Amino acid sequence: MDLLQHVLNGLLQGFIFALIGLGFSMVWGILNIINLAHAAFIMLAAYLAYFLWAGQGIDPFVALPLIMAILFVVGYVIQSRVINLVMRASVLTTFLLTFGMEALLVNIALRLWTADNRQTKPFYANVSASVGDLRLPYTQLGAVVVVITLTVLLYLFLDRTRTGSSIRAVGQNRVAATLMGIDIARTYALTFAISAALAGAAGTLLSTTSAFSPGSFGVFNILAFSVVVLGGLGSIPGALVGGLVFGLVNEFAGTYALEEREVVVFAIVVFVLIVRPTGLLGREGYR
Repeated sequence: MDLLQHVLNGLLQGFIFALIGLGFSMVWGILNIINLAHAAFIMLAAYLAYFLWAGQGIDPFVALPLIMAILFVVGYVIQSRVINLVMRASVLTTFLLTFGMEALLVNIALRLWTADNRQTKPFYANVSASVGDLRLPYTQLGAVVVVITLTVLLYLFLDRTRTGSSIRAVGQNRVAATLMGIDIARTYALTFAISAALAGAAGTLLSTTSAFSPGSFGVFNILAFSVVVLGGLGSIPGALVGGLVFGLVNEFAGTYALEEREVVVFAIVVFVLIVRPTGLLGREGYR
């Protein structure tokens, strides 16, 4: 039964990992940017969720659409007004720019909110559903519903709408997309904004599952990268599978190989890169 509980814990954790990787994968696949500000967006969302709960009594799941909308606007402005200015520069330039943005936002957060740990704790935060001897925390079950819903909506948006087709076209061939009349700058800004909104959802969910401080989010950039490598760049199902696999690996490595946890996790990432560089479900474009 302990084994089943660990599997369950890993899968529940993996859904949030998948959401983190999904937004990261979009920016990397479409804009060819490794967005190190992704973790900072998650941090901002977690603090928004916390202050809306602590100050206004708004449940984090109720606040989630508002937080996603705020992060969408923030992402759109940052890409269109800042990152878009260096889109033609080298990958290293955009890498350093987003790294600088992440450091700036984290240090502003430290100055404003200190390094104290915080957590949103609605009345059901420490309550679990029971299935036999298995325990399913309500906050994590809610996170699973949110992640599946957002993943399906994103897939339908990219696959069934004209704007989504434009985003996929830009990711596949920017020159051809330009010749077809697609506004590249607007598409880049929209893609970055969607990624920021997904980070907003992830931050809101994370604020209910564990304590956080401004300096505790940097690990999510590495986590997002690992999820994308495992699942495959540019694949929505790949991000979901990669997140679940990473959640299971992280859970079992943390339980049975605590001191070598990071070694086990990244050894698997390296193995996947060697055996299947495109990831488990990776292929060109968003399908």
